[in-house]
Amino acid sequence: MSRTGDEQQQFIGKVYLVGAGPGDPGLITVKAKGLLECADVVIYDALVSEAILAMINPLAEKINAGKRKGQHSLLQEETTELLIQKAQKHAVVVRLKGGDPFIFGRGGEEMEELMQVGVAVEVVPGITSGIAAPAYAGIPLTHRLYSSSVTFVTGHEAAGKYRPAVNWQAVAQGSETIVIYMGVHNLAYIVDELTQAGLSPETPIALVRWGTRPEQEELIGELATIVEKVETVGFRAPAIVIIGSVVKMHGILSGLQCH
Repeated sequence: MSRTGDEQQQFIGKVYLVGAGPGDPGLITVKAKGLLECADVVIYDALVSEAILAMINPLAEKINAGKRKGQHSLLQEETTELLIQKAQKHAVVVRLKGGDPFIFGRGGEEMEELMQVGVAVEVVPGITSGIAAPAYAGIPLTHRLYSSSVTFVTGHEAAGKYRPAVNWQAVAQGSETIVIYMGVHNLAYIVDELTQAGLSPETPIALVRWGTRPEQEELIGELATIVEKVETVGFRAPAIVIIGSVVKMHGILSGLQCH
């Protein structure tokens, strides 16, 4: 995607890549809320909660660019082109993403492409679901008795990426807690890879669906049994997967929380 020097001077606005957080409106940052309230245009993703969308300036143009498995409102290239077009006409353009823009949110790709054509861009970090969902489920990702290291990894990889696949053996051996985004669809494959890499079939695992929202639900098990449990109860995405001994804390802490 390229523009001439003249075209690069036509942008009157700025694009803000804003993290909406995991869903609970109380977790959005003050800066993000302020931008939503004064935005001219907001282009938002599918996982942004209705409570967050309600914060948007009522006079703003709102565009759903949401991506869910098998359901794409806009292609990535179309979204970027739309941001470029809106920045030519409006002062405050918000690209609103669930969680954090730079954690499996394609924010880095969008920012790079926008800056290449001369659009001013600012990133506003958000609380990522990989941290918030376990916390709301009573699962601390680190704990002095159980874990001093965490790995964040995607369970759904893009075609044509920098390398063909996640090295699950390295992930299994690399840290004591594993947090997987978008891992439900490929859970059977992931569990098989991790057990082949040396993780015990008895390793605790938790799935947290719609983390931090009123409809949040959890499914707790072990690597050996979790796939069957998912099929039995019909557990579906979107969900965060947490693997490791810290999951044992769920039974202790989950009932003590007040949100």
